[in-house]
Amino acid sequence: PNLTTNQGLVIADDENQLTVGSKGPVLLEDFIYREKINHFDHERIPERVVHARGSAAHGYFELTHSLSDICKADLFQRVGERTPVFTRFSIVGPNRGGSDLYRDVRGFAVKHYTKEGNWDVAGNNIPVFFIQDAMKFPDLIHAQKQEPNSGFPQGQTAHNNFWDFVSLTPESTNMLMWIMSDRTIPRSYTMMEGFGVHTFRLVNASGKSTYVKFHWRPKLGLQSVIWDEAVKINGADPDYHRKDLWNSIAAGKFPEWGFYVQAFDEDFAKKFDFDVLDATKLIPEEILPLRPVGRMVLDRNPDNFFAETEQVAYCPTHVVPGIDFTNDPLLQGRLFSYLDTQITRLGGGPNFAQLPINAPRCPMRNFQRDGRMQMMIPKGSVNYSPSSLVSDTERENPKAGFNTFPSHDEGDKLRIRPESFGDHYSQARQFFYSQTETEQNHIIYAFTFELSKVMAKPVRNRVLGQLNNVDPKIAQRVAANLGSGSMIDRVSTKVPARTNLKLSPALSIIGKAKPTLEGRMVGCLVDDGTNTQMISSLKAATLKTGAMFKVIAPKVEGAKGSDGQVIDADFQLAGGPSVLFDAVILALTPEAAQRLAPQPVAVAFVSDAFSHLKVIGYTPGAMALIQKAGVVPDAGIVEVSGGMGDAFLAQAAKGRIWAREPQVRPVA
Repeated sequence: PNLTTNQGLVIADDENQLTVGSKGPVLLEDFIYREKINHFDHERIPERVVHARGSAAHGYFELTHSLSDICKADLFQRVGERTPVFTRFSIVGPNRGGSDLYRDVRGFAVKHYTKEGNWDVAGNNIPVFFIQDAMKFPDLIHAQKQEPNSGFPQGQTAHNNFWDFVSLTPESTNMLMWIMSDRTIPRSYTMMEGFGVHTFRLVNASGKSTYVKFHWRPKLGLQSVIWDEAVKINGADPDYHRKDLWNSIAAGKFPEWGFYVQAFDEDFAKKFDFDVLDATKLIPEEILPLRPVGRMVLDRNPDNFFAETEQVAYCPTHVVPGIDFTNDPLLQGRLFSYLDTQITRLGGGPNFAQLPINAPRCPMRNFQRDGRMQMMIPKGSVNYSPSSLVSDTERENPKAGFNTFPSHDEGDKLRIRPESFGDHYSQARQFFYSQTETEQNHIIYAFTFELSKVMAKPVRNRVLGQLNNVDPKIAQRVAANLGSGSMIDRVSTKVPARTNLKLSPALSIIGKAKPTLEGRMVGCLVDDGTNTQMISSLKAATLKTGAMFKVIAPKVEGAKGSDGQVIDADFQLAGGPSVLFDAVILALTPEAAQRLAPQPVAVAFVSDAFSHLKVIGYTPGAMALIQKAGVVPDAGIVEVSGGMGDAFLAQAAKGRIWAREPQVRPVA
């Protein structure tokens, strides 16, 4: 049957927006796109359609390097000046009542309250996206969300509809590599990068244009969890990420990110291997280094979750003079969609900008009147412009106001994708082989897990065909895990994957991991008889590293230490599994270890820490429990008795014991 509009008009092209030429701006005339995105934006009330589940905080952006040579925006002029921000992190797919550790993209949205008005960057923790044209966004999210007949699965893409869609959408292949990587199961919001995704335009005081990509780099470094760990965290603490952000700020350990740009001109754009307006591609920083601009610090939790975190509205159209758009067709579509969806979500009216969390910190004056949620009381008889009845009414200001960069575009009105957007596999291959061997294995396992949940065999085969276009070795490994055999049909493509792209080590998490315990959490298991003084020493030494120290005991009231005093507990053993901690210590006497060894919850605490490749500190008295859990000695099993735990903390700062992984998880 024909695909039609809501009025019954047969649609000739459901893949592309109407543009001026193949790379020109999108036309407002495109009523087919506007109907489709308008209906999509209004599907759910009042929860966000995407990014419904999130957490946010107040803070500031501090300029450390002026951008005055390429941008006239006021916040980029004076080094040392601070601009208030409100930053919201989120997870794309789940409903508001979901969990934090699904495998999914994370939102990274920053609202800057500048002296010239609000500037919003509604970004992600991944620098590329699934689709090139916003026309396909409703289809992507419909396919990702719960299947409409059953209402499940909640918050994951491991089902028929999602993989059916991406298997028929080759442009998604690069993004598939990213979402199957450890990037989509971050340890913390404070340990993930942020990206503006699109190519934006900066304009300086002379009117010169410079293309930019926006980057945020966490001070704590990148870190992710292991898939099995993510599954168990979702059960043990569904608010793991949200609590981590809140507790870090409450404890005075303010999260911080460096803000950078990749800046380039038209000549670079023309010479680059791919089209810079294609949101499914990135520019490796080895080719175009990051230019430091400033730092973002989050130092205050919201006073009210609903009034601030839930009601904050981010829109890509919220810019200030000096920041402008490009003809990226995905960005062009978002410029319409975000404002439209906020109007519906926040009371169905146009006055959501008057909510305190959305209101600018600079003067706001115009002739927009009435409507739902009107909270201001405009005065006077004039509510239009131009006017002559009152001398001091608001007037436009061509010099200080926002002026669109006068880019030149011409061409026929078309629904077509530019040929320069046609390579869907080269960067996917580059990303995979830029990972360490451990990370490559995780990607293979992720594809295996997700496709094992796809009951439609033709869909599985089609995905394998797309992977075959990336690299036959990748497809064969996944196929072997699925039991699909060695014969894989290659999906036809006009542009084969290039094998000569230089690898980009900056794309690896493990490869650029920094040795630190700052912002991490050490869990210490105690029981009656534990040496009280040793716990005090271990806690003091751990806190000096910038990590948190939490005590776990069989009972929530704690345990009676060696001196007869109670060692207070932060977690009861059943409610404080080792998946919640970055490293663990077993501070037990032989008698305590013997009591705990028959208890499955205690054995799981240790065995999970071992299988999740964590560093385990132990006292000699804990050996009965260690042996029961099947722990095999290696560099990550460190004795802590008789000292301050320096050796344990030094090893834990290095991160997981990746060399252990082949023992606990066979490599395929």
